[in-house]
Amino acid sequence: MSLSLPLARVWGSIDARFDRIAMGLSGLCLVHCVATTVLLTVLSSAGALLHPAIHEIGLMLAIGMGVLTLGRGIVSHGYFMPAVVGAFGLGIMAGALAIPHGGFETFWTLMGVSLVALGHDLNRRATY
Repeated sequence: MSLSLPLARVWGSIDARFDRIAMGLSGLCLVHCVATTVLLTVLSSAGALLHPAIHEIGLMLAIGMGVLTLGRGIVSHGYFMPAVVGAFGLGIMAGALAIPHGGFETFWTLMGVSLVALGHDLNRRATY
């Protein structure tokens, strides 16, 4: 018995709904990034800042969801492209955390989130 058969059953049991959930979370991340930029611009004179840990926790959740859903996609349909696009987007998001706060951080985060959402959409379409 091949090792890949039990692995395929495990990954196959994870429903494609996770891709839809991940795409929704990517959309919420986009809204968060834009709203935070606008909010910080408005509140900058008052000195209000948001805790940076939310971005690190969000990235960890995005990586976990990406590994779960995009990995399931590789096993179920055999296409690597959705996972490659999603992983590239996650890398851009991680790199954006190292950039000082400002316009470029927001730009690269939005680009990364968009690529992650595209990876999940490609994965969802390849599954069905």
